[in-house]
Amino acid sequence: MRKNMGTADRIVRTVIAVALVAVVIDTGSIAETWAGVAAVVAAAFLLTSAVGFCPAYWPFKISSRRESKQKAG
Repeated sequence: MRKNMGTADRIVRTVIAVALVAVVIDTGSIAETWAGVAAVVAAAFLLTSAVGFCPAYWPFKISSRRESKQKAG
């Protein structure tokens, strides 16, 4: 599995996931069904941020990761 997420992408996903978890914890702000959806999305965002690979990017060959330049020799 080749990483396809850059640092900025991973940070944004983590921030969104934390915000979603905060909304889920505040049970009065959204309905139970939407809280479950938000929790699943937050978990997916945290998982993909942790591993640096987004399966939704793969079929379209999208990558937000900057390729590192290797030194010759």
